Amino acid sequence: MSSTQSREIVIIGGGIIGCTTAYYLSCHPSSTSAKIILIEASEHGPAQGASGKAGGLVAKWAYPRELVDISFSEHVKLAQEHNGKDRWGWRFVGCGSWEGKGEVSPSEAELGTGVGRGGTKKSLEKTFGLVSDDGVIRDTKVRKSKGLPDDLLWVKDDLTDSYSPMATEGGTAQVHPYQFTTSMFDLAKENGVAYINGRVKSVTQADGKVTGIEYVEPTTNETKTIPASQVILAAGAWSPKIIPQLPISATRAHSITIHPKPSITISPYVLFTEITLPSTNSQRGKIVSPEIYARPDNEVYACGPGDDSLLPETVDDVLVDEAACDSIHKHVASISQELREGTVDKRQACFLPIVSSGGGPIVGEASTIAKGLYIATGHTCWGICNAPGTARAITELVMDGKIKCANLKKLSPSVLL
Repeated sequence: MSSTQSREIVIIGGGIIGCTTAYYLSCHPSSTSAKIILIEASEHGPAQGASGKAGGLVAKWAYPRELVDISFSEHVKLAQEHNGKDRWGWRFVGCGSWEGKGEVSPSEAELGTGVGRGGTKKSLEKTFGLVSDDGVIRDTKVRKSKGLPDDLLWVKDDLTDSYSPMATEGGTAQVHPYQFTTSMFDLAKENGVAYINGRVKSVTQADGKVTGIEYVEPTTNETKTIPASQVILAAGAWSPKIIPQLPISATRAHSITIHPKPSITISPYVLFTEITLPSTNSQRGKIVSPEIYARPDNEVYACGPGDDSLLPETVDDVLVDEAACDSIHKHVASISQELREGTVDKRQACFLPIVSSGGGPIVGEASTIAKGLYIATGHTCWGICNAPGTARAITELVMDGKIKCANLKKLSPSVLL
């Protein structure tokens, strides 16, 4: 399709990938001849799934490298252009691996694991791509001296066995995921992107080409259609409900947010912990590994491991296991008086999209299914981090016919489907 022809582009999914892609498309010079529509199933609007409930980590050491190398610099650029510091909490942070002991009261001795009922424990594998400057995967257990930074005062020194930085200065940043996603959505709308609330049932096609989508209108429950010359599927864990061929599975993860007392200042660190809890008469001391993210507004986010419970029909139907959230709070409180005395504001759960065939995410045109169908999903726990790179690549592919910013052949649907 030439740049002068009218385009009808539909983006399925109002998470970070869909909203950022909508924004990047709306900034392309050819967008003046395009009608761009974003459709989201949640009755509450965009950012209701993992994109609003993630930690918001942005790291040079994330994976896959092909996307990270584009995304990190794009994050910096977006923050500079749109006041990301104030608008979505953009800042560089310290990031380290913390190992030590947790202390609990007798009433808390029988702590849960942070895994929600209905599924078995799954690792989120967030440190999978972490390498040291010389390219060797770090063994954080080698370093046994404490090494706590001077300003990391909200974990107990006497409970710490070791602290090891996971990246050099400037290698790790953060955003508030809900604020970042909704900001991309708002910026896209300001550029003329239209929004529809509806649950997409299918992508329609004829003669091997995309012709549009079918969706259920939530207030009337009617099935409606939208014509489209190009469709971008960015529905995260729900993507296989629309294109069943996609090798995407779902991992549920629970998280909480804590507000410490107003007099307490939480310094900017992200901790990947390994906490050994004390033994009891009925169980040996177990090891738990919550992640802890300090945020600019003195909010602290903490998440536990994942589980493989069943994916519900829509993001609005995701169930939260209160016991899993309570366990996460007790785990982080066991190493920090500030977090113990803080107020838990949110208890939440979300589903992460995992490419079950290995590799991923899936980024590119799925021409073997239908020409004009583009896939942008399977980002695991790195959707927030890799959204700008994904959006730039998909925009180039849709508008210019070729990804120019990086070689993403390894992530192509033709390889992973």
